[in-house]
Amino acid sequence: QAQLVQSGGGLVQAGGSLRLSCAASGRTFSLYTMGWFRQAPGKEREFVATISWSTGSTTYADSVKGRFTISRDNAKNTLYLQMNTLKPEDTADYYCNARLLNGVTYWGQGTQVTVSS
Repeated sequence: QAQLVQSGGGLVQAGGSLRLSCAASGRTFSLYTMGWFRQAPGKEREFVATISWSTGSTTYADSVKGRFTISRDNAKNTLYLQMNTLKPEDTADYYCNARLLNGVTYWGQGTQVTVSS
């Protein structure tokens, strides 16, 4: 099993920045990809960004490309999401996700991000 513990988030004005963290423990040796998803009130959970744990290659949703940066610290088994130039439409609960080599997926507990206009 793997456990994911998130930190960061909060309230920020439009144009501001926040950084989310997600610390992984347990079966971290078999991590394949990690990523971030978000769910706004009344909407379905949507993809934000993902990163290959071994190569570091990244993929972003068009809505955050150029503003958000996903990164990882392999030594600390920690995933990050640097969010810049935040917009009110970025307001959501953000979840980190880990996918192991065997295909099993885990989720963090979620953290709230609120961007005021």
